[in-house]
Amino acid sequence: MPTPFPLSEEDTKLRYITPDILKAGWDAHTQIRMEYYFTDGRVVVRGSQTERVRGCKADYLLSCRANAPLAIVEAKKYDDPLGAGMPQAIIYARMLDVPFAYSSNGQGFLEHDMLTGREQTLARDAFPSPDALQSRLDAYKALSPEEQAVVSQPWYFGDDTHAPRYYQRIAVNRVVEAIARGQKRLLLVMATGTGKTYTAFQIIHRLWKSGARRKILFLADRNILVDQTMSQDFRPFGNKMHKIEGRRMDSAYEIYLALYQQLAGDENEEPFREFQPGFFDLIVVDECHRGSARENSRWRKILEYFSEATQIGLTATPKESDDVSSSGYFGPPVYTYSLRQGIDDGFLAPYKVIRVSLDKDLEGWRPDPGMVDDYGNEIEERDYNVTDYDRNLIIDERTLVVARRISDYLKDHDRFAKTIVFCANIDHAERMRQALVNENSDLVARDPRYVMRITGDTPEGKAQLENFIDPDSPLPVIVTTSRLLTTGVDCKTCKLIVLDNVINSMTEFKQIIGRGSRLRPEDDKWFFTIMDFRDVCRLFADPEFDGDPLPPDGDGNGDDGDTTPPDSSGGGTRPPRPSPEKTPTPRIHGVDVAIVQERELFYDKDGKLVTEKLRDYSRRNIRQRYASLDTFLHAWNAEARKQVILEELKEQGVLLPALREASGKPDIDDFDLICHVAFDQKPLTRAERAARVRKRDYLHKYSDQARAVLSALLDKYQDAGIEQLENLKVFSLPPFNRMGSPLSLANLFGGKQGLLDAVRELEAEIYAA
Repeated sequence: MPTPFPLSEEDTKLRYITPDILKAGWDAHTQIRMEYYFTDGRVVVRGSQTERVRGCKADYLLSCRANAPLAIVEAKKYDDPLGAGMPQAIIYARMLDVPFAYSSNGQGFLEHDMLTGREQTLARDAFPSPDALQSRLDAYKALSPEEQAVVSQPWYFGDDTHAPRYYQRIAVNRVVEAIARGQKRLLLVMATGTGKTYTAFQIIHRLWKSGARRKILFLADRNILVDQTMSQDFRPFGNKMHKIEGRRMDSAYEIYLALYQQLAGDENEEPFREFQPGFFDLIVVDECHRGSARENSRWRKILEYFSEATQIGLTATPKESDDVSSSGYFGPPVYTYSLRQGIDDGFLAPYKVIRVSLDKDLEGWRPDPGMVDDYGNEIEERDYNVTDYDRNLIIDERTLVVARRISDYLKDHDRFAKTIVFCANIDHAERMRQALVNENSDLVARDPRYVMRITGDTPEGKAQLENFIDPDSPLPVIVTTSRLLTTGVDCKTCKLIVLDNVINSMTEFKQIIGRGSRLRPEDDKWFFTIMDFRDVCRLFADPEFDGDPLPPDGDGNGDDGDTTPPDSSGGGTRPPRPSPEKTPTPRIHGVDVAIVQERELFYDKDGKLVTEKLRDYSRRNIRQRYASLDTFLHAWNAEARKQVILEELKEQGVLLPALREASGKPDIDDFDLICHVAFDQKPLTRAERAARVRKRDYLHKYSDQARAVLSALLDKYQDAGIEQLENLKVFSLPPFNRMGSPLSLANLFGGKQGLLDAVRELEAEIYAA
């Protein structure tokens, strides 16, 4: 029936939609979640400023069984069309893997069946009950009673285990259901930092508790990964869990964790054969893009030996090439959650890129005829370029320039920001360590661990790896490496990744980027920076960067097995001559190397790296939303809450605090900043706008007390901006709390509505032409 006055969306939900859902039999306490935020909201970075945009929010999420949502309901105002919320409902239903989507304006419901693609209009009293929707889903899935028993096994929720994020819930449910149906090989692709081991724990726990799988093996390729898994996500398994060490295989446990290397042994001794081939009925392979993806590898032999077991591959970077294939063994991914999705949802840290170009990288370098290196050996006369440096030719000055730029960045921002410098090989990592030590000698004098090399051949460095990844441990700060830190090492607080190695492998690149992707607001880590000296970030533009499957990989470009002897010369003096059995890499010094260009690129709202200047980027995005000054002025004046417009612009990637910081004028009003940047209008400061209002003297029509309230509000605006006028809580703060209670202040204007009208009029005066 028509209403005598317009109803807001909240009014419509309260009066019509919620009562109709409750009448259909949905329990308000256990089956209905209202205002359900399922993402945290993307972090936008401009300059040194960061802000979160609003996360995705479903008006209603309806569930019949625990952690298995059935329906999304999107609400609209009573006067809106019935299906106005359907586009959003379908988007959310697809994201959440929910089978039924509804839109309602309080006059009925429009249903979209995600299983069949059909839509139907329902009367208010015809909204389906929980049992009705669950029956429709069960009929579609057609699970046997045995399969249903496995799928229905509850999740583990202990005191030390958090509730799953929406994508983790989908991943676990899909894997468990696939295994219940009899699938034996499964691939799960989840970006670094999105909780693969937590997801693995919930999969294992549900299958183990249901009795569907009783002997389970978790395989990893780094000792620290196994130890982290046991002490963190897998801790609830307690004494049912065992780490395989040495040659003795104890069969008394139920959950086993092991290193590939430990079980594989060598060609003469294969410890995994101590178990019977049918001993394990579930194997979970962490980082399955590594050895197990290669058909003829020793690691693959383990999986083939236990071929009767169900095997799940976990990876952030599946490999697909002529001789290495993750999907060829495990099958196509059951579910994929990408880096871009994680950043867009606000669960992963966005990045900005500083592209540093050196003259010798852009122009190359050629030795004079007959020129000898620091060892006295003649240098091959040819053109050398960025792919040669630190592999086929060492230029000491290049190392020093890179180390100085890294150090200057840290000195300008945060000298204790955890930093990983990826080098071409062990020798390069050692020379870079020495150069960084000399650039940061003041902090190294306090503690030599400030700069360390962590590579496969350095026990001292590897001993500090746990301290480096520990958020509570301040040291080491800067770590040089070649490939040891490319995969699996969970450094949650890494804020700077330096690329000084040519990388052509998409898998390796994605793994390196993953070292910085953790978001840690509690440690003030909202984004990370990539400093690129070798144009590696060109790979961001590759359409396969965030895709699946990946193209065939090229050369991995270096590993920690490199045995080039480190020098101890400090970078500028003649290094000791290597043994005559090995021809040393030509090394020279005295070459002028300079930075000729730097560009800062940032991750935009569309997931692309943008090179535009902050002002140009902001102007373009504002004008995409408001084509002209008149369009913007109309929207600004029509919107009762100016914060709505500012929030919309933030979601478009426009960060006004960053623009204000760049302008050097901190007192410019948001309105003026927008008009100035997008439409070339002369900006006014808040003080100038407040002075204009007082000069017009319109406040004299109010009583003395009411005028004092509005004058204080004008002072609040001048000090802190328009948001001060849009929050009624301001009347509980000084100086208003000294003038009287919020109710008594409202009575000065004839009541609450009168006060609101006076505030709106004050806003209009502030922004009067």
